[in-house]
Amino acid sequence: MKKFSLSVALTVALAFVGFAQAPAAEGEARAEIFFEKTVHDFGAIAQRSNGTYEFEFTNTGSAPLLLTNANSSCGCTVPNYPKTPIAPGEKGKITVKYDTNRMGGFHKSVTVTSNAKAAPSVVLYIKGSVNAAPAAAPAQ
Repeated sequence: MKKFSLSVALTVALAFVGFAQAPAAEGEARAEIFFEKTVHDFGAIAQRSNGTYEFEFTNTGSAPLLLTNANSSCGCTVPNYPKTPIAPGEKGKITVKYDTNRMGGFHKSVTVTSNAKAAPSVVLYIKGSVNAAPAAAPAQ
């Protein structure tokens, strides 16, 4: 009897696990995110110049897209993302600002998380090299 009870309990547990991980039903509304570009190369830029770039995306799904977070790989890169849902077919922008006071080469990432079904996390990259700003001409 113990073996029978154990078998029934195991079967029920496996059934719950199987149903909990069932794929989305066909035709079910799903949010999807599509970026035209996931890498931006600033090239060589001057120190203290504009280190801002806007990554544009589209909700290609059939349900509202909600971005839940955008984390940068370091404190020198600051992302800003929309906090309101993006309707199906609509576009949005994620602004990434790099601190150009830091000289030298850089390659930074921003991980964007959302409710998109196929790709809930997307990594965006910025790269380039910050050169010393030209010296100011002496006052005459």
